Amino acid sequence: MNLTIENILLVGSLLLFVSIIVGKTSYKFGVPTLLLFLTIGMLAGSDGIGGIHFEDPKTAQFIGVVALNFILFSGGLDTNWNAVKPILREGIVLSTLGVLLTALSLGLFVWYVTDFTFYESMLLGSIVSSTDAAAVFSILRSKSLALKTNLRPTLELESGSNDPMAYVLTIAFLSLVVNQDQGLASVIPLFIQQMLVGGLAGLGFGVLSRTIINKIHLDFEGLYPVLVIALMFVTFSATDSVGGNGFLAIYICAVYLGNQDLIHKKTILKMYDGLAWLMQIVLFLTLGLLVFPSQVVPVMGIGLLVSLFLIVVARPVSVFLSLVFFRMQLRRRFYISWVGLRGAVPIVFATYPLLAGIDKAPMIFNIVFFVSVTSVLIQGTTLGIVARWLHVALPERIKPITESEKLIIDLPKSTLQEIEIQPHFQAVNKRIVDLKFPRSAFIVMIKRDDVYLRPGGSTVIRPNDRLMVLADREDDFTQVHDRLHRTETSNTT
Repeated sequence: MNLTIENILLVGSLLLFVSIIVGKTSYKFGVPTLLLFLTIGMLAGSDGIGGIHFEDPKTAQFIGVVALNFILFSGGLDTNWNAVKPILREGIVLSTLGVLLTALSLGLFVWYVTDFTFYESMLLGSIVSSTDAAAVFSILRSKSLALKTNLRPTLELESGSNDPMAYVLTIAFLSLVVNQDQGLASVIPLFIQQMLVGGLAGLGFGVLSRTIINKIHLDFEGLYPVLVIALMFVTFSATDSVGGNGFLAIYICAVYLGNQDLIHKKTILKMYDGLAWLMQIVLFLTLGLLVFPSQVVPVMGIGLLVSLFLIVVARPVSVFLSLVFFRMQLRRRFYISWVGLRGAVPIVFATYPLLAGIDKAPMIFNIVFFVSVTSVLIQGTTLGIVARWLHVALPERIKPITESEKLIIDLPKSTLQEIEIQPHFQAVNKRIVDLKFPRSAFIVMIKRDDVYLRPGGSTVIRPNDRLMVLADREDDFTQVHDRLHRTETSNTT
């Protein structure tokens, strides 16, 4: 079947529906949902029962880049800075030096066991050098797995921030394969530019985005998530246009926004949570359609060798060498080594050699696909087992709930207070978002002139308003009263 304008919506919606239904029961059998999405795409493709002919790496790459924008941005929004801050150095080292060591060690192995040239081997190593954010986020944030101390933030920070490093390495070695006359030193300026510009642009656009979101006055609450989508794409494309790494920029921008007080933040988080799942499904379905299983079979032997070396040697060596100067328990290092999931990101990166037209591109793509599938199948299905075996898993009864999860799931607070706003209070004529309440305190209702209002971040406090405030602890109410009660005179002394 050839995809046309007339049937693409029907086929796409049916594949999406089947993916959701199948994914609903996947964890009963210990199979990650993302692997099932990929399988459904393969079954629907040219070599499968669906017979859908899709052989367009350029379109697949475009879909992949758009999907990664949403996945990385959603992961960044859900990253708690207070949880990440203690392990920031470890996460950055893993996402930079760790990726580089993985690419080099795996590239050398491929060079030794295949007829690939040195740069072709390094290109393959670079493509599969990063852990996959979609796979790690979806599995670690499932309700069946909780980890001790700062292990989960470390893994999520690494997976969310290491794609830029793998992307730069992929582009660098691809240019060396295409331009044989260039030397390895020629790609160093590219690396520095990509990472430096990407990081600064991400922080700059984060500050700018926060100002725009909180200062702009939109008539409908539903427009604020749309505004954030626009800001996300502006951040990515503008950074990329000036030579920076767009993936790094949107992740840093999202981390900054996720830890700020934003108007309608709860609505934004809910929407991105759903969109991230949608993009994961679409991405894996698209990549599944792009793959021809009959072409993967001939490379299964070398693919298995590469996959096992990556899982057993390259990933553990890179993790242990990267963390050698950090104090960390041995079992935690082993678990970080095991959570080296490869998924959709390497497959997306493998489309770049296809579009560049290098000789080994089809073989590289099929090997990368096989490595990604085996990684998710072997490591993704055993994360819980290995966590319990290494004693790094939390019992279900004490599994913590993150601040972002509290916002999304409407977690009830332990204490309710009603506060009347006097005309002289500092809070009068100020928006709720500008009051800087503690994160665990929320205004759930406002009584104004015998009318009950459902407040949002842009709601302005008026004299004689009665606020119904929920909070976790009595200490939170001390801060709430301080934000509301202080007069302008006391505030300036």
